[in-house]
Amino acid sequence: MNGWTLSPALGWPAGVALAVIMTACAIAEIVIHIRQRSASDETVASCVRRTLICLLTAVAVLTPSTVAETTSKAVNATDIVIAIDTTSSMAVKDATYGDATTISRLDAAKDAVHDLTKAYPAASFSAMSFGASASLDVPLTPDTLAIDNWADTLSVEPTTTSSGSSLDTPLDKLLLTLKDIRQRHQDDTIVLFLISDGEQTSTTTRRTYSSLRRYLDDALVLGAGSTTGGQIPADGSDDSPDGQETWVTDPTTGQPGISKLSPDTLSTIADELSGTAVMLDATHTATDSLPKASKTWRTTSTAKTRQRTTPVVWPIAIAIAALLAWEFGAWVGMSRRLL
Repeated sequence: MNGWTLSPALGWPAGVALAVIMTACAIAEIVIHIRQRSASDETVASCVRRTLICLLTAVAVLTPSTVAETTSKAVNATDIVIAIDTTSSMAVKDATYGDATTISRLDAAKDAVHDLTKAYPAASFSAMSFGASASLDVPLTPDTLAIDNWADTLSVEPTTTSSGSSLDTPLDKLLLTLKDIRQRHQDDTIVLFLISDGEQTSTTTRRTYSSLRRYLDDALVLGAGSTTGGQIPADGSDDSPDGQETWVTDPTTGQPGISKLSPDTLSTIADELSGTAVMLDATHTATDSLPKASKTWRTTSTAKTRQRTTPVVWPIAIAIAALLAWEFGAWVGMSRRLL
C-alpha cells in the first residue's frame, strides 16, 4: 500500500536546517507586516504570498515522497560465480591481504569476497565451495548480503575427510552452474572468480578448465598464501584450545608437511579460462584487474519485499513558480507607480 514520507534530497541535516530557516523567514514576514502595517505599503496579499513562498520552500527541501512496496529490483546484467577452495591447506596462516598482517588463506579468501560484493553492488552472485567434493552453496541471487554471510561462515574441511587436494574438483559443478546461468541469461556478462592456494596433492592428472570458456566472458583466479608456505593445522585451525598445536604429517618424511602457494598452477588455470591470475598479498587484492561489469540492466523479482521511495516535489515547485511570477509582476507594477 502506498504511503507518504519525507526523504530530504540534501540529507536530513541540511534539509532540516533549510526548512527551519525558511519557516523562520515566513514567521518573520508575518511579524514584520503586523508591526509595520501602518508605515508600510505592503498589502495583506503580498504578505500572504511571501509567507507561502517561504513555507512551500521549507516543505520542498524536506522532499515529500510516496512509499510503495515492491518485489522487483533492477540489477546489473553481470553474473558473478565465486568458487573457493576449502581444503585443509587453506587453514595455513601464511597469507596477507592488503596489508602486512598475516592471516589464514581462507580468511584472505573471505576478505576477497567482501571486496567483490562491494565492487559489484548491483550484480548477481552465485557461490560455491570445494574440497573433497564441490557444493553449490548459494544459487544465483542479487542479494550481496547473502554472499557476505556465506563467506563469513566458511570453514576448511576436516583433515580426516580429505583425500588429497584436486583442483579440478569444482569443474563439473561449475560447468553445470555456468551453463544454467548462460541459458537463463543469454546476454549477461558472466565472470568466474576462483580462489585457491593452487596446491594439487592428488595423484590423478588435473583436468583442464578450458571447457568453461564457452560460458564465460571473463575469469579471475586469485591465489591465497605464500610461496614460503606453512604447516597445516590438523584440526583445521592453528589455535588449539590447550595451546598445543598439532600439524598434518607428511607420510614420506614423518615430519609436519609444508603447504605452499603454487602461482604457476593458478596462472595455468587462468590461461585455460582465458582470464587473469592475481596472487593476493600485502599489495594485491581482489580489486586488482577486476573484469568490467555489463553496461545493461534487467528487472528481476525477489522474495524480499522492498520499499521504493518516489519524490513528489513537482506540485510544490509549480506553486512556488506561480507565486514567484506573481511576486515579480507585483514588483514590476510597484516600480512603475514609483517612477
